Amino acid sequence: MTNLNYGIIGNCRSAALISDKGSMDWCCLPEFDSSSVFAKILDEKAGGSFGINAAADYSITQHYIKQTAILVTAFNNGKDAFEVIDFMPRYRKENGDYHSPPEIIRYLKKVSGSPKFSVQYEPKLEYAQDDTKRYVKEDFIISVTNTTKFDSLFLYTNLNKEAVVNGTELTLEQDSFLLLGYNEKIFNPTLAKIVLEFERTKTYWLNWSDRTTSYAKYNKQISRSAITLKLLSYEKTGAVLAAATTSLPETIGEVRNWDYRFCWIRDASMVVKVVHELGHHEMARDYLRFIINLIPDKDEKLQIMYGINGEKKLTEEILGHLDGYMGSKPVRIGNAAYTQRQNDIYGILMDVIYQQLTNFSTDIENGEELWNITKGIVWVVEQHWQEPDKGIWEFRTEERHFTFSKILCWTAIDRAVKVARIMKKTSKIEKWQPLADAIKEDILKHAWSGEVQAFTQSYGLDDLDASVLLMENYGFIDAMDPRYVSTVKAIQRELCNDGLLYRYKNKDDFGLPSSSFTICTFWFINSLYKIGERKEAVKLFDKLLSYSNHLGLFSEDIDFTSKRLLGNFPQAYSHLALIETAVTMAGLTDEEVIMDALR
Repeated sequence: MTNLNYGIIGNCRSAALISDKGSMDWCCLPEFDSSSVFAKILDEKAGGSFGINAAADYSITQHYIKQTAILVTAFNNGKDAFEVIDFMPRYRKENGDYHSPPEIIRYLKKVSGSPKFSVQYEPKLEYAQDDTKRYVKEDFIISVTNTTKFDSLFLYTNLNKEAVVNGTELTLEQDSFLLLGYNEKIFNPTLAKIVLEFERTKTYWLNWSDRTTSYAKYNKQISRSAITLKLLSYEKTGAVLAAATTSLPETIGEVRNWDYRFCWIRDASMVVKVVHELGHHEMARDYLRFIINLIPDKDEKLQIMYGINGEKKLTEEILGHLDGYMGSKPVRIGNAAYTQRQNDIYGILMDVIYQQLTNFSTDIENGEELWNITKGIVWVVEQHWQEPDKGIWEFRTEERHFTFSKILCWTAIDRAVKVARIMKKTSKIEKWQPLADAIKEDILKHAWSGEVQAFTQSYGLDDLDASVLLMENYGFIDAMDPRYVSTVKAIQRELCNDGLLYRYKNKDDFGLPSSSFTICTFWFINSLYKIGERKEAVKLFDKLLSYSNHLGLFSEDIDFTSKRLLGNFPQAYSHLALIETAVTMAGLTDEEVIMDALR
């Protein structure tokens, strides 16, 4: 069964996916949202890749160096063995800035014998839209395309360059390297320099991981997920990407294929809240700076998503020349959802602002800007909370009064009241609290269905939706409130399939959903635990963790039957929910685990 058996490497500027056989099948340079230079994941023949191939008698294993983003693919035939150590350089320079060049290092480390291999180097620049030509020069191999747009890529190596280009078999007599760069180097790299870059990058990640809060249980999964979220952050602006890829389908052969290399306010705010709680305060500060820079005018409304450099127009295009992942067309770049109205983003952002002001009091940098944003958000919510929207799942045609959107409108005002309390703005508290109460009363009246004994997806309908489970997370309702317990049980009956959850089962713009949305299963397990179903929650959580790929990574979706990973990868949403649920489970004492098992 084909699966998303890829590792991700990156340096908070861009990223690459490397298969469990050592082939780089997806990479965009110089930044996350640039045109691809390798896109085999989206077209087996035309996309382009960068492989290290060995004879069939070599076994291949893959792992991350513990608590780093450095990926090791090990080749061994019993006598001859070598490792391909892949990473993108990242470390702090003497002046305090980070060294994060748009380049990838493939460090070939000889382990034993005389290993033989060949390099399959086939870059296809500009999403493989034009012919890419390769030329061997004295210092490097240059790849260029200039039919519709000029672009170039440089490969430096201490291997025989002609053999690399031609895919000729090589013998690894000593440690070697392949350095792929978007820019021409001023000084040619040497093996000694490559080893230094490796050690510095390794030290950076070890230091970063050391600052991550440790837990007695599930610490390995929490740590790997935290590193993955860090890899999806864009240092230059503070933006956080939803995923590193575009157009990996939610279901094979269907058209639910989207570009996720953008910053959704909702996803990013949830990520930032989680990583902040793990001890990484700088990510939260950087993200708030990103938001502040997006809102120059007090009356400007937030979009639901932006480009990683703050771009507001994300026009969607279709790349018809690419076959798509396993033939799933279309391949899209850009995302038309940027024009949608989703009222939930205000509550999620206000929750992050409140968390920051709580943790750093009013000494927080940009405190006045955050107070202005708070007032602006309240004004927008007050004007629009009673209107329908597209909802968290981005329905492309229909607008409804989605329960989750209403709950987050309440959250926005509730947190604004709390922020006003911190800022000692008494008049605002008196004005805003009645608004929060009115929204809450409206939700309790219109979102509850006596027929199904649950809070439903939207007002006036009986369809269930996993997002409603988050009403407890945001403090709207207590976990042991009979209405919440009943909602969790109803969702379990209607949306759970072999331990995996549908987002919803009702028809949307593209028909009936047919795969499980990974974050929803984590939300459900978290909710189960909180209503007292601990034994069942732990059992389902361990089962869900077993569906990750060989490196502990998750995509957006999981196939109900085969349990294969589907959708864009790796998915920030999935990993933030994994962390939240794991932290909940990690709170169990050994005695509680034993007692639950005996129940």
